[in-house]
Amino acid sequence: MSGTLVLGCEGLSKLVRRTPELTEWLVAAEAEDIRVITSSVTLVEARDPRTNQARFDYAVSRVNIIPPTEAIARHASKLLAAAGLHGHEYALDAIVASTAMASPSPVTVLASDPEDLLMLCGPGIRVIKI
Repeated sequence: MSGTLVLGCEGLSKLVRRTPELTEWLVAAEAEDIRVITSSVTLVEARDPRTNQARFDYAVSRVNIIPPTEAIARHASKLLAAAGLHGHEYALDAIVASTAMASPSPVTVLASDPEDLLMLCGPGIRVIKI
């Protein structure tokens, strides 16, 4: 593997909706042998009740699901404290950031709120608005 592509909530939502933009990212990742992941908490955040369950499940089956281990959760907590952010509002972003930081580099995160993730991830992670 030569790196990691992390789907935040919007990235996973666009995968479920089969947007051309996300399809292009997946094709490019496959061509470059880049591992595509999402945090298991993102499954909860991205679930839209208007979406057919089978469609959601198929989209999720196309990525590697990473559970938030205790180490990831503890790191996420430290990221929040360092950024001066409260877990109530930023907990899921912190878990995504910590998951990204624990992944093989280079790492790119696709997110709808790049400012928050950039603040949490720091300069070692590429964050792209999707």
